[in-house]
Amino acid sequence: MDAKEYRLLIINPGSTSTKISLFVNERECFEKSRFHDAPVLLQYPHVNAQVPFRYQVILDMLKEENVDPASIDVFVGRGGSACTQPSGVTRIDRKLYEDTLNAVGGSEHAAKLGVLLAWHFSLDFGKPAYTLNPTNVDEYCELARLTGIRGLYRTPHSHVLNPKAVAEAHAESMGKSMEECCFIVAHIDGGVTVSAHCHGRMIDGTMGADGEGPFAPTRIGSVPVLELLDYIERKSAEQTDGDELAALKGVLADVRRMCSRSGGFVSLFGTSNSDTVHALVDQGDRKAKLVWDTMIYQICKSIGAMSAVLGGRVDAILLTGGLMRFEDITESIRERCGWIAPVVVYPGEMEQEAMALPVLKVLRGQAEARTYSGRNVWNGFEGIDL
Repeated sequence: MDAKEYRLLIINPGSTSTKISLFVNERECFEKSRFHDAPVLLQYPHVNAQVPFRYQVILDMLKEENVDPASIDVFVGRGGSACTQPSGVTRIDRKLYEDTLNAVGGSEHAAKLGVLLAWHFSLDFGKPAYTLNPTNVDEYCELARLTGIRGLYRTPHSHVLNPKAVAEAHAESMGKSMEECCFIVAHIDGGVTVSAHCHGRMIDGTMGADGEGPFAPTRIGSVPVLELLDYIERKSAEQTDGDELAALKGVLADVRRMCSRSGGFVSLFGTSNSDTVHALVDQGDRKAKLVWDTMIYQICKSIGAMSAVLGGRVDAILLTGGLMRFEDITESIRERCGWIAPVVVYPGEMEQEAMALPVLKVLRGQAEARTYSGRNVWNGFEGIDL
């Protein structure tokens, strides 16, 4: 085995937090996280505009641990927003950076900041940068892609890093490989996604930051299309000051933000802080209880849908993410979905280790990293004009 000591900084931006870890080979020396309430992040008109703020947050956390960023050997960032990619480790180069910056994949999620931040650290300190299992990994089955609008397809935008890590860990606990198992994984945090994992591949899932699936602390989830169009027309009419086109563009921008940053709890309560909302539930606040219970209800609906995707052959329903600290979520999901398969909780997430260890294998020459192709994994139905 390579005896060299590698220092890896793991950069994990989420919709409501910035988390980092320092690994020395397999050992995690520390993990630190900063919560960012939605009103703070919404000061920035675009996700990209958060880069200087988050960069300084990371520098501050490193300073608290007396770590000089120049001493780090490799920067590893969570990713998303570029062209769809296969699962696994990918080098961050200028092409991947630019496509992520420009969101050529069409999804605006804070996960993209992992690539942007890792690239900036890489340039500033002259060390390599990697990403893996970004939100735009594409392993969809063919039936998961088509919609009822010609030329409009479902493109994977979901939590991938943590669900895959949790699925692998649970398969190992069963004495099996992921390729032998079928799981439903619900990642429940600032954003919520539910995905179907079939023999090692994530063949379908809700596109949480795209206005699909359960609503969440920062996201609108699925909404009726005609009702949304009526909402856009109504808000545009209210905001127009003689310039109807400008008013329409403004409302459309607001709706886009609600899909990934300012929907859900933020729209309904003015905060993305789940502890604040749950405290209201505990106090008997009727509005908070209705909103909280509806979120759980919608998560259960998505779990049911993914059980149909897997033909009812589900080895386990795995619940993970920061909101699993609330036991009533687990209890409600067990009550509604326990008949499908055993419900197992992996509180928090396993993303830091899931990013560190595969990159360590690349550094040791035990595995190879991909080069970003700049092309989508899927390019249409072969031989069918749709």
